[in-house]
Amino acid sequence: MSSRKHPSLSSVPQAPGTDGYQGYTFKDKDTHVASVMKPHFKYGLYLFFFLTIWFLLLFFWFPSTKPAVSPPIIQNSNSHVQNPPAEKVQVKLEEKVQVKPAEKAQVKPAEKAHVKPAKKASVLVYVYELPPKFNIGLLKECRRLNVYTDMCPHVANCGLGQPILEMGSSWFATHQFIAEMIFHARMENHPCRTRDPEKADLFYVPFYGGLHASSKFRESNLAARDALAVELVEYIHRQRWWRRNHGADHFLALGRTAWDFMRTDGGTDFGANRLLNLPPVKNMSVLTVERHPWEGSNQYGIPYPSYFHPSTSNEILTWQNRMRLQRRLHLFSFIGAPRNGVEKAAIRDEVIKQCAESARCHLLKCGSGASQCHEPTQVLNVMTQSEFCIQAPGDSFTRRSTFDSFLAGCIPVFVSPHTAYSQYSWFLPSDHTTYSVFIGDENPSIEAELLKIPNDQIQKMRNRVINLIPNLTYIHPNSSDFGFTDAVDVALGKLSDYVKSKLRGHGVTVH
Repeated sequence: MSSRKHPSLSSVPQAPGTDGYQGYTFKDKDTHVASVMKPHFKYGLYLFFFLTIWFLLLFFWFPSTKPAVSPPIIQNSNSHVQNPPAEKVQVKLEEKVQVKPAEKAQVKPAEKAHVKPAKKASVLVYVYELPPKFNIGLLKECRRLNVYTDMCPHVANCGLGQPILEMGSSWFATHQFIAEMIFHARMENHPCRTRDPEKADLFYVPFYGGLHASSKFRESNLAARDALAVELVEYIHRQRWWRRNHGADHFLALGRTAWDFMRTDGGTDFGANRLLNLPPVKNMSVLTVERHPWEGSNQYGIPYPSYFHPSTSNEILTWQNRMRLQRRLHLFSFIGAPRNGVEKAAIRDEVIKQCAESARCHLLKCGSGASQCHEPTQVLNVMTQSEFCIQAPGDSFTRRSTFDSFLAGCIPVFVSPHTAYSQYSWFLPSDHTTYSVFIGDENPSIEAELLKIPNDQIQKMRNRVINLIPNLTYIHPNSSDFGFTDAVDVALGKLSDYVKSKLRGHGVTVH
């Protein structure tokens, strides 16, 4: 397998050294001085001029080497494929996230360094180098990857999307359904990666299944809709390393919900393909932003990507401390649009109604087309100023907004257990009362329920939410700081434990 690494972050070139000293001579000046001054002053003046010239030469010939800092534009992880052309997302300066300090806020010493160090690699992962048509080749048609959206701006920068320059080099307008690209980019540089399949504990199949699925939602020919998924499975099934454990140590990472890959014969056709219902895939593990709560026995939820992709642990710590000190102006908030034609619409409509009627709630109501809800700075402005963030289901159970909420230090409020509790057990504490509030769909007064929670309990819950930020974040793919554990690290560790246990149960020798 050929070696492919992410290029380093780009930086501004150094200004060239100034070596054009103009050769000005002091001959005439020296003659004049000699005629009016005594000889010992003459020699002293010569020495002064010599030292002055020497100092100036040193200053201009050897300029400061401190590098200029510029927000990075990341190249694609695959050096032979250029990022598709894309217009930069324009973010007005006045729309920057406003972080307001809390009154008399205290940060405990233990909280100042709450970044769990990454463990030494205990799992080795082999990354298949698939034919380009299964991943990077799809990006050539980025404008056709989604029937609703031009994905070219979003697949740029290894899937991080367009940089939000006003917020700093770690912030990007990342699309909610792009986790598979970011996961692939992370694995290209990951310290757990091995290029020797003989030593591998896990085998990662980097298929951009979500991007392909979203390009075929309107394909009426079911065979054509399924074709690439079927080809992928046939390709992997032929590989030597598949046969070793019949795929039990292989996994996919998908950026869309499991529902988009689980079409059944005779079932309702809403645009899905049948990737996850193909028999060989049932032997694999599937990482997805939303697992099927009842039929996803081999599916494991991973976080939706938010907008923060730090390169260092210091960036994480700085943001965490800012969120602890943040002044919360609103008791609760909701960001979302009404839903039509789905069972969950009534719940969402009730949330919107209650929020609109409450003086303690900040409502950011979304609509079709351009919307403040699609501006990361607007979303974070609302959430960072709220104590609680309501997470009502939309088209499916889960929401990217849940992870925006964690990033903003805003305690999530759930009305369905399938929005987080049954989805992300690898990432969230088993005792959900320590970091969230569950209200259910009985339509109680949200405001009244939240006002019952004591302030000291709110503080403890917020600290727990903020402490979870590193594990729910996808760090920058080019990062070489492995001093903290991000979402990819957590997933690999948990998946390795599961696969080893599964293989031991079948009497297979575990490497």
